[in-house]
Amino acid sequence: MLKAGQAAPMFVLPDADMELIDIARFQGRNNVILFFYPRDDAPCCTLQATDFSDHEDQFARHDCTIIGISRDDCIRHAEFRDKHGISVALLSDSEGAACKRYGVWQAKEVNGVKKYGIVRSTFVIDKQGVLRLALYGVTAKGHALEMLRRVKELNS
Repeated sequence: MLKAGQAAPMFVLPDADMELIDIARFQGRNNVILFFYPRDDAPCCTLQATDFSDHEDQFARHDCTIIGISRDDCIRHAEFRDKHGISVALLSDSEGAACKRYGVWQAKEVNGVKKYGIVRSTFVIDKQGVLRLALYGVTAKGHALEMLRRVKELNS
């Protein structure tokens, strides 16, 4: 698992409009919040994405871009975005490369069967590309406001 102080792993992934987003393009310009979530349209995932979207303007005032990542494909992301009015970028990591680099692709045991999936996690990356916060197993409710508080601290 990643820890604060490490360089953020780089990646290039497509967004809901199938445009490639290179995380490196934010270096020197913006802080970034990456939130990894299990799947589009699940209740907690929807809550998390809409909460970040509802506060996107406040994050922007603190030079912070918000990006959500799951293994859903671009088409599903577009449907999810449009259905719920989500304004933050949603990236598709269908191959799981970024999930593995960030340590969010983990095994869980369900009814005695080992299954892999995304552990809901959030990372705050500063303008220099350094992880300032790495949180695994977060709770969706209230998480966006907690991250806004942390970003404000980062800029003070």
